[in-house]
Amino acid sequence: MKIGIIGLGYVGLPLAALFAKKYKVVGYDISQKRADEIKSGKDTTLELSDLDLEEVLTTSFDQKEKGLICTTSINDLADCTYYIITVPTPVDDTKRPVFTPLIKASEAVGKILKKGDIVIYESTVYPGATEEVCIPVIEKTSNMVFNKDFYAGYSPERINPGDKKHTVEKILKVTSGSTPEIGIKVDELYKSVITAGTHLAPTIKVAEASKVIENTQRDINIAFMNELAKIFGLLDIDTNDVLAAAGTKWNFLPFKPGLVGGHCIGVDPYYLAQKAQENGYNPDLILAGRRINDGMGEYVSLQIIKLMLKHDLQVKDAKVLILGVTFKEDCPDVRNTKVVDLVKNLNDYRVNTTIYDPWADPEEVKYEYGLETTQQKPTDTYDVIVLAVAHDKFLKEDLSCYKNENTLVYDIKGKLTSGYTARL
Repeated sequence: MKIGIIGLGYVGLPLAALFAKKYKVVGYDISQKRADEIKSGKDTTLELSDLDLEEVLTTSFDQKEKGLICTTSINDLADCTYYIITVPTPVDDTKRPVFTPLIKASEAVGKILKKGDIVIYESTVYPGATEEVCIPVIEKTSNMVFNKDFYAGYSPERINPGDKKHTVEKILKVTSGSTPEIGIKVDELYKSVITAGTHLAPTIKVAEASKVIENTQRDINIAFMNELAKIFGLLDIDTNDVLAAAGTKWNFLPFKPGLVGGHCIGVDPYYLAQKAQENGYNPDLILAGRRINDGMGEYVSLQIIKLMLKHDLQVKDAKVLILGVTFKEDCPDVRNTKVVDLVKNLNDYRVNTTIYDPWADPEEVKYEYGLETTQQKPTDTYDVIVLAVAHDKFLKEDLSCYKNENTLVYDIKGKLTSGYTARL
């Protein structure tokens, strides 16, 4: 058995490396740069260590029963029997789902598909997308019939970028297949490497729905916390103090306010919302949560400006240090980071922002958002310091090195125990 992994990003590479400990795996990515760095034993997403990659990488399967080959040629996957697609599913500027990566990946697999092969999707989509959007593409490209010549499965990814505790094999995996028999095969495939176990869903649609509501549930809960933070701000109450008191009840959910970015929580609810609207239902709660969370960058920037005025700090040309630009702490992932919204809103007030993040790649941030960042610790002092991302390095650092006698510190993450002027 040989497995093909299409897409070697935050999801695909750890999955490929895991399977490669037991099977022959060919990993495919459209980016030559990404493929070359993996072949050299480097993972810039930092999901895998150099040692993890070295353990599984190979250049040939001669005399080998397992290992990982990395390629940019889809034809190198032609003799695989399982194809696992792990490409991104973003939204466009109008918050509509973009299926282009999935469609292109499906076309690529369709060109090399053989009778009896199984195509498994891991990308987060709305219920029904696999069979309504992806499978017809494969049928057209391959000239084969679904559930007669080839089969499909769906097993939603649950990777948590930057989390070294809950790695892919330690997260229970939901599985499904296009027929009951294929469902069992897909489940057994994952069960052979996932130590946390699997849950076989009755249909692909059920598996798709289970994934999209995981992130939607978190999005709504965080939106509630963000709305509370706005209310408590008007009442001059510290939100963290309120949550600490409420959290003493055993069944109180420990969510906190903040900037909701990333490629999952800030995106997936729109997939479910679109499908609901197509079927005649307007998901008021889901969309309300999204509006609240999407507007937090602007809200926080306004709170910072108000704080400056309250303390008689001149806004124009004020020096503001932004600590962190990634979408979450202790990882280099800048996809859909809402810190960018904060910075751009602050820049509208004509302040001078400096973005310091030892994790984020300055070239990637510049390419994606047009913003200058640095991985080097600043040596200047600032009028305002904003803790935007709670990197462990920042929490252990003495922020006084960035302060002058009038510096304000705004703690978005609510992680600083002292030295802050205000927090969300």
